[in-house]
Amino acid sequence: MTATEASDQAPTSMNNRQILQAMSGLMAGMFVAILAGTVVANALPRIIADLGGSQSAYTWVVTSELLAMTATVPLWGKLSDLYNKKLLLQLSLGMFVVGSLLAGFSQGIELLIFSRVMQGIGAGGLTALAQVVMAAIIPPRRLGKYAGIFGAVFAVGTVAGPLVGGVMVDTSWLGWRWCFFIGVPFALLAIALLQRTLHLPTVRRDVKIDYLGAFLIVAGVSAILIWTSLAGNQFDWASWQTAALTGGGVLLLVAAVSVEARVPEPIIPLDIFRNRTVTLTTIASLLVGVAMFGGTVFLSQYFQIALGKSPTVAGLMGLPMILGLLVASTVAGQIISATGKWKIYLVAGGIIMTAGLALLATIDANTGFGLLSLYMAILGIGVGLLMQNLVLAAQNDVPAAELGAATSVLSFFRSMGGTIGTSVLGAILANRVASEMAKSLGTEGEAAGGSSHAVPDMTTLPAPMREIVENAYGLATAELFLVATPFAALALLAVVFIKEKPLKTTSGMERLAEEAKQAVADGDKPSSPTPVS
Repeated sequence: MTATEASDQAPTSMNNRQILQAMSGLMAGMFVAILAGTVVANALPRIIADLGGSQSAYTWVVTSELLAMTATVPLWGKLSDLYNKKLLLQLSLGMFVVGSLLAGFSQGIELLIFSRVMQGIGAGGLTALAQVVMAAIIPPRRLGKYAGIFGAVFAVGTVAGPLVGGVMVDTSWLGWRWCFFIGVPFALLAIALLQRTLHLPTVRRDVKIDYLGAFLIVAGVSAILIWTSLAGNQFDWASWQTAALTGGGVLLLVAAVSVEARVPEPIIPLDIFRNRTVTLTTIASLLVGVAMFGGTVFLSQYFQIALGKSPTVAGLMGLPMILGLLVASTVAGQIISATGKWKIYLVAGGIIMTAGLALLATIDANTGFGLLSLYMAILGIGVGLLMQNLVLAAQNDVPAAELGAATSVLSFFRSMGGTIGTSVLGAILANRVASEMAKSLGTEGEAAGGSSHAVPDMTTLPAPMREIVENAYGLATAELFLVATPFAALALLAVVFIKEKPLKTTSGMERLAEEAKQAVADGDKPSSPTPVS
């Protein structure tokens, strides 16, 4: 096949029905990824207590998945630019299934954390590839129309996950293990739907995978994230372990940058950061990850321990934030598709998210649900306006051949921000709880869990002790939001400097074909896109 023939055979624009069919398996896969992170949210206090874990273990069950997802997102993104995206999606779902089964059968914290790593690798593929595929089949100008579907799946998964998890924990004949088993049939369904409905061209060309760069990136990022997870708990912030992990992590990342600058097929193309929009949206995504994930991942613990709610009720209490996110992302997406204007929603999202976090920094164990709901809704609206539109801005401003790299870079830094935020804020929470317990009970408070950072089982505590624990967790959770607020303000500063550009009206596949034709006209030899079902 000649280059011209390849260009002529490139796929044309898809109609709404074809796009919806193609998105069915994609959305099922996204639902699985979201469910994996949310279904255990309200079950974690019970899981950790049942397995005899500590506050550090609580943080690690969350962090291990985020760490694995963060470290592998750029690898999945790069692979999507080189190989068939559908097969990669199915592979990531398969890894999720394996991780879910291991988690469900875990008899100890160690295996549970390992299984969450497997789930995180699979979720990394889904996180990177879902948005890459959407950009490939939907033009940026039309993407807002389908953002509502994406937002609905996100909302349903986020709302249903904690509810289902809470019900399972509260149902004696089910138990928390089914929080992991329940995602398996959805993952298998997604694999089948993707096989039937998603048909994308794949680029046949000689490629060289940058294995050394991949190793250095994963090792460097992991060293930094492990340090943020353990410092202040397992060892002091100023210690030889800190020096070894931070120094080693920085050296590995410096080596990774050196390798990425030299190889022909880098995992993260450094020249992509010459694009001002990509650089600023990347910075904003990192900061949004710190503020959003770090600030909200402990809300379920606050509901159950500080407010004394059951896992099921805790799931319901998170609804205002999810509804705010859903409404904001859906409405903004529709307006963006109609008008083509998008920057105002990024700026508004930054302002509202900062305000929401600042308001949540005022809560305690006695905050009423009405006021708490208002604060959570404000935070949800801000996140809804920011998260998806940052990706849209970056995807709109890069060549089609770099869609995978640009999308995965944003997902990578958002996940890394979330992992760092969860780890650091988790350590802050544990230390603040220990401090408050010791202040109230002295050495008796340390025996009750202050120094060991154990997550208390509230059902076994006497009333006086329960009140002290509730107050400690209420104050500690408010402190988390206070620490997260400046990161949201910095994200706002980053989006203010993004230059608004008109949204393209062609999909990634069409742009790839146009770029191939232009390459032919310039005398280059482009790759040949070959349809693979």
